[in-house]
Amino acid sequence: MEHDEYLKLAEVEDQMWYFRSLHAHVLRELEAELDGRGDILRQRMGRADAAEAPHPQPASTGRGGVRGERAAATGAPGAPDPQVVNPGGGGVHGERAPGESDTRWRPRGRILDAGCGTGGLIRRLRASRPDWDWTGVDLSAVACELARQRAPGTEIREANVVQLPFAERSFDAIVSADVLYHVDDDMAALREFLRVLRPGGAVVLNVPAYRWLWSYHDEAVHSRRRYTRGELLAKLETAGFKDTRATYWNTLPLPLIVVRRKLLPAPRGGSDVRLYPAPVEAVFNAAMALESAWIRGVGRLPCGTSVLAVARKPS
Repeated sequence: MEHDEYLKLAEVEDQMWYFRSLHAHVLRELEAELDGRGDILRQRMGRADAAEAPHPQPASTGRGGVRGERAAATGAPGAPDPQVVNPGGGGVHGERAPGESDTRWRPRGRILDAGCGTGGLIRRLRASRPDWDWTGVDLSAVACELARQRAPGTEIREANVVQLPFAERSFDAIVSADVLYHVDDDMAALREFLRVLRPGGAVVLNVPAYRWLWSYHDEAVHSRRRYTRGELLAKLETAGFKDTRATYWNTLPLPLIVVRRKLLPAPRGGSDVRLYPAPVEAVFNAAMALESAWIRGVGRLPCGTSVLAVARKPS
């Protein structure tokens, strides 16, 4: 992205409705995977419809979508307890068991934010889950410097997601939120994610949906592509991931976004990344709460401007 887009992102990321909802989705999925509840989510949702996209590999059973919001991020009820302990004792990734020595304790999960931008996701999720150990990478020096300022104490490296500066099996989970569609070779990035994940580790992705929705916004943020749910799942499987699940989201605003981006003149300010008046933000926050309730209680959403996917590296 351009320098000005990063500055705008740093200004609005903590408050804009879209990022609040995106970060809550990511938090929910990471908690499910790192706290050992991912299989429950896979049982809640069916696999992509056969007509949606061809898949290069046989579908494994028990694939699903997304559920639950975390109250700390959204204020919604029914969020999972962040301190759930593995029934086997000691926590899923080193959670300290009662009576266990402090010297044996380590953060429950080491997580990479691949394409961390200005650090907004790390900043919010680190506050919600201090037991997670975050690392961020971004190709932009400007973004890295802003991320260091906004998430002090976090390791932030200037690096390309297709050539990550980490050894194999370095991370328990990887998040790449609104990054993959910027990358010329998205399959190379997915293979790198697989390489640096530990066996059984999870990747959480968010990408924009539908090529037909291409607009001035994509030009402003230097998009390379947009995805369908089936396309993203197929790419994950081709890269070597398993237990894939995905859902569209940002469903209720879709008609408004179509009108804004396809029918009305492009704004002078470039992308749609901006903080809107408080009443507008409140309406969109309420819409996102309804979508979260649907995902949590019913299952995946049938359409939307974004695709959220989760997958695992084979054990």
